[in-house]
Amino acid sequence: MITPLPEALGVSPVVLDGGLATQLESQGHNLDSALWSARLLRDDPDAIMQAHLAYFTAGAQVATTASYQASLGGFARAGISRAEAEQLIRRSVRLAEQARTCQEDGKDRWIAGSVGPYGAALADGSEYRGDYNRSVDELRAWHRPRIALLAEAGVDILALETIPCLAEVEALLAEVDGSRQPCWLSITCTRDRTRAGEPAAAAFSLARDVEEIVAVGVNCIDPADAYPLVRSASEASGKPAVIYPNSGERWDSTARTWTGPKRWQPKDVTDWISGGARLVGGCCRVGPAEIQAIGDLVR
Repeated sequence: MITPLPEALGVSPVVLDGGLATQLESQGHNLDSALWSARLLRDDPDAIMQAHLAYFTAGAQVATTASYQASLGGFARAGISRAEAEQLIRRSVRLAEQARTCQEDGKDRWIAGSVGPYGAALADGSEYRGDYNRSVDELRAWHRPRIALLAEAGVDILALETIPCLAEVEALLAEVDGSRQPCWLSITCTRDRTRAGEPAAAAFSLARDVEEIVAVGVNCIDPADAYPLVRSASEASGKPAVIYPNSGERWDSTARTWTGPKRWQPKDVTDWISGGARLVGGCCRVGPAEIQAIGDLVR
């Protein structure tokens, strides 16, 4: 019997996985397409299962599904029917579950259904800007099918992640409010502002009265910004914090490459936890070795 994740957060910090695309690329896969890692849900699902398994083996307690860039519209543009697209989103959960069943040590492990931002499906870097020009109602309608599919597939928690603007935060919170589906909310920032330039604390505070949100925080950020954002998330929301930054390298969406040095340090995890973090892991360019180091520090 798996302990519900919200209960586990009250016992000790939980270790998330790292960048799924990072691990898939290290396995030799080219993800340079509009579907990104979601392409492999159709073309090589075993590769995704193996990537989840690599993180579980490294000590991750949560596998985040390959649904970040999986949307009905994105699949349709790739010539995939709605029925097959729905099947692929459900498959993202099954693959994470398969990796979990390979671990026979009796420890609790959880599946997080990735709900990436609207901008990710545009494949033009707009998730790092938040300049959608879409209303809250339009964003709710866009997110609704994937949220329903992941919840119906039996995820332990929904990861509402890499959200760059207040309008999309509001849309997602409205969509899950009253659903009884545990979720975490994770925005992406530059210093103390959302990617759209709004106060990050305003985004965190929106989740305060939504019972379904069990943790609030940030991901896909510079690790140098992590500690103050963890403190802000915990204080503004009144909830445990979730934090999984990038390596510190910068993504050039025009050249489609990472630039600059890595600045991610596993020892920073102790500061994040002291600031209120209960879910800790990594995002882009953070792989199994770093997750193992996080696990060692948490233990």
